[in-house]
Amino acid sequence: MPLGDTLFGGFGSDMAIDLGTANTLVSVKGQGIVINEPSVVAIENQQQQQRVLAVGTEAKEMLGRTPGSIVAMRPLKDGVIADFEVTEAMLRYFINKAAGGRRRMPWHSKPRVVVCVPSGVTSVEKRAVFEATITAGARQAFLIEEPMAAAIGADLPVESPTGSMVIDIGGGTTEVAVISLGGIVNATSIRIAGDAFDSAIVQYAKSHFNLAIGERTAEELKISIGSAAPLAEEVDVEVRGRDLLSGLPRTLRVESEDIRMALDDPISKMVQAVKDTLDETPPDLASDLMEYGVVLTGGGGLLRGLDERLRHDIGVPVHVSETALTNVVLGCAAVLESPEYLSQSYLQQQG
Repeated sequence: MPLGDTLFGGFGSDMAIDLGTANTLVSVKGQGIVINEPSVVAIENQQQQQRVLAVGTEAKEMLGRTPGSIVAMRPLKDGVIADFEVTEAMLRYFINKAAGGRRRMPWHSKPRVVVCVPSGVTSVEKRAVFEATITAGARQAFLIEEPMAAAIGADLPVESPTGSMVIDIGGGTTEVAVISLGGIVNATSIRIAGDAFDSAIVQYAKSHFNLAIGERTAEELKISIGSAAPLAEEVDVEVRGRDLLSGLPRTLRVESEDIRMALDDPISKMVQAVKDTLDETPPDLASDLMEYGVVLTGGGGLLRGLDERLRHDIGVPVHVSETALTNVVLGCAAVLESPEYLSQSYLQQQG
């Protein structure tokens, strides 16, 4: 029996999930991406009991704005589960929503789910993802490492003997991997990514402007004027926050050069991780990278000038994937459609 029939045959509701620190994307077999929402859950605490108020986009709107009885939180931190019960509730919500709102599905019609995990997670962390997926309503759960999924989604020749390198920058982790002959030859996973960029901007505003800003404001600054290399034309925007000296609301203008300086430290650590991975790569594969370059993917890979900064620092051509935001879930979906082109050893199974 073909591997595809063994794993995924006969169930049209099978799903691929990119369970990210910042956003969760769900692709349903035969339908494509049906969910792309923030990985945020709003919880109401009442008499020592917790109740889920909102998940996804609606919950993100509550971040930093809730009364004492309501907590809006991200149940994943640095790419792994920080709160098991809340993650399970979030997964259940997304799985039910992707399945058309069927809250009670008979066992035989429950979906088989492929979930991506960072390459650096421990076996305990993998088990947590497995169990959360099964408890949330999956009939079977399969794990695939994020850099492999990202490479497949970016349409890299992962099965060929030619070396391919992918840098996947998500919300919680940056995954750097060299792939050849259907396997990961060398990989580095660091817990510095989009969230670290936001935190660096928050700290910079405190130390340089005596201004307290929230993570949402920092994210907006990163997207609107953030960069990793000098811009052709520097810009500035108005920022509102709380003055740390007076405690009163305050408005000031922040230049793109300030945000670039704020981001320099996490970007430098990211560059070092890429250098470390290249240093451990076999010479023949490293020479392939000089010819074919490196693919930059993930939401963090869209930071202005990051490809230019990497190109300058590592001396290898760097290309930003046209589908950077969706490559991981697209790679998972490709496994759902034709899992036989991946070695089964890279699909870890439970259920």
